Amino acid sequence: MTSSNDASGTAPGPYQSAASLQGRTILMSGGSRGIGLAIAVRAARDGANVVLLAKTGEPHAKLEGTVYSAAEQVEAAGGQALPIVGDVRNDDDVAGAVAAAVERFGGIDILINNASAIDLSKTDAVDMKRYDLMQDINVRGTFLMSKLALPALRKSTAGHILTLSPPLNLDPKWAGLHLAYTMAKYGMSLTTLGLAEELKGDGISVNSLWPCTLIDTAAIRNMPGGENIVKGARGPEIMADAAHAVLTGSNSPAPGAGSGNFYTDEQVLAGAGVSDFSPYSLGAPEGRLVPDIFL
Repeated sequence: MTSSNDASGTAPGPYQSAASLQGRTILMSGGSRGIGLAIAVRAARDGANVVLLAKTGEPHAKLEGTVYSAAEQVEAAGGQALPIVGDVRNDDDVAGAVAAAVERFGGIDILINNASAIDLSKTDAVDMKRYDLMQDINVRGTFLMSKLALPALRKSTAGHILTLSPPLNLDPKWAGLHLAYTMAKYGMSLTTLGLAEELKGDGISVNSLWPCTLIDTAAIRNMPGGENIVKGARGPEIMADAAHAVLTGSNSPAPGAGSGNFYTDEQVLAGAGVSDFSPYSLGAPEGRLVPDIFL
């Protein structure tokens, strides 16, 4: 996903934190653009190491940015970057990314499951190739990335898995609106729920993060009517700041203690002392922003 904004050139927003990700190594799926890139650049401003596993090695006709241009932005922001062209659906690609992160930076402290596919079609209309794509990237990809990163995360003193997925809201409304996509996103969230319980004795925090409002991304802009829809969106920087707060414990009086949470960006940043979210908006008044789904 991508934003119309250049993440590396974004001025600091209302979120400020003395906590830092300096020297931490982050492995992220996706991240060539949009929310993932904004999170990577925010971490890089602290001096983090960022390993990006993404499919886009060559410029895409409709999607701005590649894994290499993202790595350039990470390094321009002050971090170290390792771009890897690969697919989260491929076991060898994921295993290779984990091994490369460990070889280059000595370990992995944070895994961010960012890669995701979206199709909001009703059941009659959804193409089964798109259904399989969402299941393979969203659910299997998240599970596989988490599974293969676990040995390295266990060796970290601050292991954390952060997945960009919604709260498990079982209101039938969401399944009824777009069943295939809901199943795929909730599969990511079930991974958070299960791993947080499974790993609670291993010192690895596992959480999910989801935006309260629509975020300006290429995935949204490429949808029918998307150019108008994003007028009521916020920029991806709000998710970048929220992810930073979760990963540094800045949103909690007990840093590092939280696991198994389904955070929203506003909830996290309010816990970190932010009371005015308007700087993250793209121009629309706060009261006219488009709420995100699943909330």
